[in-house]
Amino acid sequence: MGEKILIVDDEATLQETLSYNLIKQGYEVVSASDGLSAIQLARTEHPDLIILDIMLPGMDGLEVCRILRKEMNTPVIMLTARDDEIDRVVGLEVGGDDYLTKPFSMHELIARVKAMLRRAHIIQEQFHPIEKKSDHILQFDTLIIDQDRREVHLAGKLVLLKPKEYELLLYFAQNPRIVISRETLLQKVWGWDYLGESRTVDVHISWLREKLELNPQTPIRLVTVRGAGYRFEG
Repeated sequence: MGEKILIVDDEATLQETLSYNLIKQGYEVVSASDGLSAIQLARTEHPDLIILDIMLPGMDGLEVCRILRKEMNTPVIMLTARDDEIDRVVGLEVGGDDYLTKPFSMHELIARVKAMLRRAHIIQEQFHPIEKKSDHILQFDTLIIDQDRREVHLAGKLVLLKPKEYELLLYFAQNPRIVISRETLLQKVWGWDYLGESRTVDVHISWLREKLELNPQTPIRLVTVRGAGYRFEG
């Protein structure tokens, strides 16, 4: 399959039409009809591009775009039924990359999709050339850990971590999706001779969540496994 595209529109007919035509072009397609579902799919499916309608039930497309832009750099083409310059400006300000007013031709949409994906590939190659050359770069979507520089970047921005926060994150990143107990974390990160208590781990994870999670109260990267420890989802 080709690149993956997330379509977010509550008009079933348009959603089906877009899916059909994009699949014919060789793209993989996933769809959502509301804002909350769109956010969840974007987080789990990691699409290469998002086609996002502004007028959605509940959470509108502008808010969806605002939330996702904090977590990922995925290109977004925004759709609206109104030819309103205010919508256009606000949509671009919250992170939309392109804009189409309904009704639009399928030929124009596909041309925009191809151009947007082509541009994204060029930017990716220019912005992260080191990732393809170094085994010391760990990347999980928009989270990048550069072990040579001891730096962490999230969505293109440097995250300032204390030494133990960095070492804890690095250990998690080297053991993704594995449940790790507090005792093991103390031994591996703080050392066998550490005399403190396991509460130290909880405090440092809380600090990491504040810096890496969109909502630290409902983490999706550093997950608590009740009665067992923690798991890093990337």
